[in-house]
Amino acid sequence: MKAIVLALSLGGLLLAADPAGYHVMNKIPIGGAGGWDYVSIDSGARRMYVSHATHVVVVDLDANKIVGDIPDTAGVHGIAFAPKLNKGFVSAGRANQVVVFDLKTLKPIGQNIATGQNPDSILYDEHSNRLFTFNGRSKDSTVIDASNDTVVKTIPLGGKPEFSVTNGNGKVWVNIEDTHEIAEIDTGNLTVTKRYTLEGCEEPSGLAADLKHTRLFSVCANKVMAISDPSQGKVVATVPIGEHPDAAAFDSTRGLAFSSNGAGTLTVVQESGGKYSVAQTATTQPSARTMVLDPKTHKLYLPAGDRNAPDSFTILVVGK
Repeated sequence: MKAIVLALSLGGLLLAADPAGYHVMNKIPIGGAGGWDYVSIDSGARRMYVSHATHVVVVDLDANKIVGDIPDTAGVHGIAFAPKLNKGFVSAGRANQVVVFDLKTLKPIGQNIATGQNPDSILYDEHSNRLFTFNGRSKDSTVIDASNDTVVKTIPLGGKPEFSVTNGNGKVWVNIEDTHEIAEIDTGNLTVTKRYTLEGCEEPSGLAADLKHTRLFSVCANKVMAISDPSQGKVVATVPIGEHPDAAAFDSTRGLAFSSNGAGTLTVVQESGGKYSVAQTATTQPSARTMVLDPKTHKLYLPAGDRNAPDSFTILVVGK
C-alpha cells in the first residue's frame, strides 16, 4: 500500500504530513576511473561539485549535466564556497594543499595553500571569513583567511577530524573520529572551547546540524545516528541507521535528518515531541555512502559506482 502524502505550501514553506516516500528519481552519469568522497552544492549558482580522485566534476543541477571540471586536485576530499568572494576551495588530500578557484570560470586563483597532513573535510565560515581544513593525519585544523588565502593558525584537535558544520555565528563543530567526540571551535579566537563524548557512537564521520533547535546529527560506524545538544555537551538520542554510513544531512524546511549508508540505504529520521525515530529506510545503491542536500529542491545527491567497472560512476538523485 502506497503512503498518502499531504503537503501544504504556506508562504513558500513546504509542510509535509508524511516524511516517507524517498526514492531514487534519476541518475546523472559521470563516468571515469577513480574513487570519490564529498559532494557539495552551491545552491545559488545551481552547481554541484563532485570529488573524483584527482579532479572535481562540476554539474548543472537544473540540467543534470556536466558543465566543467577542476583538474589537479590530487586526493580530493571536499569542496567549499565563498560566493561573495567568488572563490571556491578544494582540499587536495594527497598534496596536503588547498586549491583555490574562481566560481564563475573554474580557473585556479593564485598558488595552492599548504595545510596540515591529509586535509579532508573543508568548511568556509562566512561569519569570520575564514576557511577551515580538517586534517586527518596531523589531527588538526588549518585556518585560512579567505580574503588573501594566507594561513592564520593551526588548531590542534587531539584526534582525527571528520566532517564539520558551522552555526554561522562564531562556532564550528567537528566530529573527532578516533575519540568519538565533538570538538567546538571559536571562529574568533581560534581555540577549541569545548569537547564532549558522543556516548554510544563509534567512529563518527558525517555531521549535520539543526541550528533552530541546536541539535547535531553524527553518523557512526556502529550503525547509529547520535543526536547531541552542543550547548549542553551531551547526546540526547540515538537511532539505528544502515551499515557503512559516511555522510549526514538535515532539511531544515521538512525537519528531517538523513544518513547515507554505503551498504545501499538512506535512513530518514524525524522528530516528534522531542523524540527521534526512523521514518523510512530507502534503497539506494551499494557504495552510495556520501551525499549532499539541495535546500532549494529538497533533493539528495549521492555518488555511487563500482570501482571495478569502468565508467560506472554516477550520481543518484533521491527525492519524493
